[in-house]
Amino acid sequence: MQWNLLQCQSSKDVQANLSFIESQLKQLPRESDEPQLVVLPECSLLFGGHESEQLKYAGSRDDNPLADALSKLAKQYQVYLIAGTIPYKAEPSQNTDTADNAKSKVYSRCYAFDDKGQTLGHYDKIHLFDVEVADGTRSYRESDTFAAGERITVIDTPFGKIGLAICYDLRFADLFRALRLQGADIIVLPSAFTKVTGQAHWQILLQARAIETQCYLLGANQWGTHNQGSRETYGHSMIVDPWGNVVAVKPEQTGWLQARIDMSEMKKIRQNMPVLGHNRFIEPKLTP
Repeated sequence: MQWNLLQCQSSKDVQANLSFIESQLKQLPRESDEPQLVVLPECSLLFGGHESEQLKYAGSRDDNPLADALSKLAKQYQVYLIAGTIPYKAEPSQNTDTADNAKSKVYSRCYAFDDKGQTLGHYDKIHLFDVEVADGTRSYRESDTFAAGERITVIDTPFGKIGLAICYDLRFADLFRALRLQGADIIVLPSAFTKVTGQAHWQILLQARAIETQCYLLGANQWGTHNQGSRETYGHSMIVDPWGNVVAVKPEQTGWLQARIDMSEMKKIRQNMPVLGHNRFIEPKLTP
């Protein structure tokens, strides 16, 4: 089975971002009719801009045009699509903010669609990026716009059980252990890692999470400068195997990163070194 990560250089222009993704799906190299897994990066349809833009495009239970557009692409091009992230209106009863505050926030939501465009599941980003970075943006405050998710997600696919995580989640090993405990074989990570933090930590964290969980890690990242230079992301979309080896990497530019994977290697690693059964610490509290 073939795994495909799309490295993007997304902007505030939703239609331009959609057009780029579709153009790449049209060109997706396929060696056979076997199932295809496609992973998009974080903010693949809407990157940057004022928080009002997130609210403008945010989906809801009854009206979710961005999710509908991505579902349509999955069906049209017959791919299993881990659809990056899009904004989804937060409901006051579902988060810890006050009711008035929650009304003005959105979740950063990752949808998973099958090759018929049906929703397999979704995940709302749990860890929000509120940090200082020595780059042109300097201060990042995701919590000003986004509400934190509260549940983990593992979905069944022809490729194996896939756990969903997003960007800054990568720094929190407990989340990845919780995904493994729920049966994950593969963990996907739609991301928009900054160039500064990416250069320092992206690869080593992907390798660490892969080794700890004995899962494949699929990190699809944004690359380059965005919105007239207001943001710069690292690229280096990467597939790491359960032993920590980098199977494939796309350092720069946009386009496809592809690999064909034999899952029997993962089973051998887990059998020879059964770390999950050896771990004597308390189980994580997060539930699916």
